[in-house]
Amino acid sequence: MRFIITILLLFILSSCQNIERNCNDYKTGYFEFTFNDNGKEKTAKFLRTENLNIDLFEGKIDSASIRWINDCEFIQKKINPKNMAEQRAVHFKIISTTKESYTFQYQDASPDANKKKRVEKGVAYRVEKFKITN
Repeated sequence: MRFIITILLLFILSSCQNIERNCNDYKTGYFEFTFNDNGKEKTAKFLRTENLNIDLFEGKIDSASIRWINDCEFIQKKINPKNMAEQRAVHFKIISTTKESYTFQYQDASPDANKKKRVEKGVAYRVEKFKITN
């Protein structure tokens, strides 16, 4: 019996890992995010300041306002939305960090009650400064 209790205790303690979340390290800076779009891998770059996000994707620049909820979560809303879908705010949450990157999840900030809640995940990497021009 003592052996079983010892094994269970070791299992419980080994499964309790401490996830690093130094979110303040990633509140501002230059980042790169790779994602899958209909089977094609694409990369977007973005500059985030305390209250602004500037995306550079496929030669186009887009801006969004940022409102921080806490050190690890923020709401992002496009400044000049082109359609109804772009008018919706997006809730971002940093779920873990490393020295070079952070893992995040994002979802519609005000989801439709009739649709299934969709949460996506991604990893953003800190990159060197890049030039944002039209």
